[in-house]
Amino acid sequence: MIQLDRRARILALSLAVLAGYVDAIGFIQVGGFFVSFMSGNSTRLAVGVFDAASGWIKAGSLIASFLIGVIGGSLVGRLSPRRHSAVLAVVSLALVFAAIGAQSGWAMTSALALAFAMGAENATFERDGEVLVGLTYMTGTFVKAGQRIAGALVGDDPKAWIPHAMLWLALVSGAVAGAAMQTSFAGAALWCGVGVSIACCAGAFRLDIQALNNVASQA
Repeated sequence: MIQLDRRARILALSLAVLAGYVDAIGFIQVGGFFVSFMSGNSTRLAVGVFDAASGWIKAGSLIASFLIGVIGGSLVGRLSPRRHSAVLAVVSLALVFAAIGAQSGWAMTSALALAFAMGAENATFERDGEVLVGLTYMTGTFVKAGQRIAGALVGDDPKAWIPHAMLWLALVSGAVAGAAMQTSFAGAALWCGVGVSIACCAGAFRLDIQALNNVASQA
């Protein structure tokens, strides 16, 4: 987060809200499996294989779909001069498919599309093949926040932990909203996520144009 400028930070926080929103809806849809948190699904996969429970198939399918999303998002970002908006266009299309699936009663198909979308979303802030900001998982964010707090205790920047804490709060806030919307509106709840994703895509397009103009002015 600290490597991003103000506009990019706002976009990252918005995407974390979206990730929390989508993950909560997916979690409810498929009964305790995640569409953005693959560590949890990996544990479900391992336990399911050991117990011979059928749930490992769901976990494995979601992990595979997430991975394909990461690969697809990364490829799109590498090939497009407008990286942020191109990746988020893919995310938006996947969320539209997921919303249609949810309203049609295809819960698992919808969840797979959500996992693909969340995998692709993580390619939004990628540089030299490395993810600058993990938007759909918070373990790394917690580690960085803890490291910055430790640094503050020994005289480093006392505010360096705040952006990481804000990212976590954004995801949790989105998850609360997603759970509430899913409970109230069921399959229709995902259309709100589609709207947020499209708005983020529009904001990302402006970032991309600004970046391209900066490159052109320096040439």
